[in-house]
Amino acid sequence: MVSYDDHGHVNDFGACEVQAVYISGNVRTPFEFYMQDTANRSDMDWTGQPNYPRPDYLSSSRKRLAPQLIFKGGILHGWRKKQAVAIHSGFFGTLPTLTEVIEKDAEIAWLIYDLARDDSQNLYKLVRQRTVYTEFESALLRITKADAGPVETFVEHLQTKLDKKLDSGASGIAPALTDDSLA
Repeated sequence: MVSYDDHGHVNDFGACEVQAVYISGNVRTPFEFYMQDTANRSDMDWTGQPNYPRPDYLSSSRKRLAPQLIFKGGILHGWRKKQAVAIHSGFFGTLPTLTEVIEKDAEIAWLIYDLARDDSQNLYKLVRQRTVYTEFESALLRITKADAGPVETFVEHLQTKLDKKLDSGASGIAPALTDDSLA
């Protein structure tokens, strides 16, 4: 995004990251099935089938959004330039809660969009649902820092998995992990 004067000289600039989402599942199989008989399969419903495609928000945030914010966002932040991230509302909803600031103090504007059906035109339109304003560093830290949670919960989960894998005698139960055994 560029602001320029009447003579075409740059006054200011910013950037907008349009963030797409990875999918998990299989798109090719239903497409090929549809293409074999398009006239009779135009209203097919593939939901509930094995490998039905679904958004992979976790990979999208860790493998796409975070690296973009770190690299490109870091440069823009170093130059004290504003940024926007256009993102689907479902994706934004999977991110950790970001600390909001007022618009004038914002370094990132999160432009949150959805598809809305327009029955009169028989099509979908991209509609901005809301804008969330944040500072750069607090948003980046919140997105990239994992909440560890209690170690006891992890050890219980690990113990359950270990019990299923190991056969330690007649009972089939692995010896319990203790704080002493973890040291």
